[in-house]
Amino acid sequence: MADVVFDHVNIRYPGADAPTVKDLNLEIADGEFLVLVGPSGCGKSTTLRALAGLEPTDSGIISIGGRDVTGEEPGDRDIAMVFQDYALYPHMSVRENMGFALTIKKRPKSEIAERVERAAEILDLTEFLDRKPKDLSGGQRQRVAMGRAIVREPQVFLMDEPLSNLDAKLRVQTRAQIVKLQQNLDVTTVYVTHDQVEAMTMGHRVAVLKDGILQQVDTPQNLYRDPVNAFVAGFIGSPSMNLLTVDGSALTELGIDLPAGAVQVGVRPEHLTVQDAGTPGLVGTVSLVEELGSDANVYAETFYGQVTARTEDAPGTLPPLGGSVVFTLAEGAAVYFFDAEGERVR
Repeated sequence: MADVVFDHVNIRYPGADAPTVKDLNLEIADGEFLVLVGPSGCGKSTTLRALAGLEPTDSGIISIGGRDVTGEEPGDRDIAMVFQDYALYPHMSVRENMGFALTIKKRPKSEIAERVERAAEILDLTEFLDRKPKDLSGGQRQRVAMGRAIVREPQVFLMDEPLSNLDAKLRVQTRAQIVKLQQNLDVTTVYVTHDQVEAMTMGHRVAVLKDGILQQVDTPQNLYRDPVNAFVAGFIGSPSMNLLTVDGSALTELGIDLPAGAVQVGVRPEHLTVQDAGTPGLVGTVSLVEELGSDANVYAETFYGQVTARTEDAPGTLPPLGGSVVFTLAEGAAVYFFDAEGERVR
């Protein structure tokens, strides 16, 4: 049993006026892949480091597998961490790097060899075991770093933006490998990223933080379809949700009436259609068109600010820069309403 629990945890850096992480309550189930996501400075890496024992807590309790580890040293917590930087020893082979933690613990050589071989097989690194890190690609080095964590057979894996140093294509490939690895090992995993696409495609659940406060934790689908506030609605999804401030008046151009207390209207780009000028709807001037092959994103300036629509129009039929377009609601479109504090009204 290796569940992880944060119980009213506050983390404050020395000299700071306010905690970096504030009253965090979060339960991570045994074998779950949970992603901590949010903008830079939101406290996600600080939370991970506190779980690892690298940052002290100001108050509250952190437990792993039902055991209070709040004051324990990192080496006593039975966790393994993968950092953004591979941190491999350049003079050691892949085999030696992966088995180094077990060597330090003076485990039998036969046991070290067995664990390293098993991890290398899982990560497709068998043929590279006798190479030095300088002879490997970035993706291979990151897999070695993960292998080093695997051979320890910890209760919990902690990953702090491990894909940030990889190029876009390699990030996608390695992302899939990490998900498959976690499924095969069935080890509780806490993964930190600022990339909401990574969060949505990797986690069983996703915890969204802002300014050190947990905003919402749920499955990726529920976060997307049922955000609790305007921050989560705008952060989850690419392109982000259109959030239009209407100061309590109806958005008549789109046929939207506001419920009591609502001052912001949220509509996903895929729920807006792009029409030719002259059609009834919300008029805008095109500022950018992103052609993505199978679809395109159309950005336009309107009376309510920038509005984005995702369209499947073929190249050559998209509106020109500076041209006028009209946005209308697609059939069955979901519309969200938020109050002045950003809380969900409906």
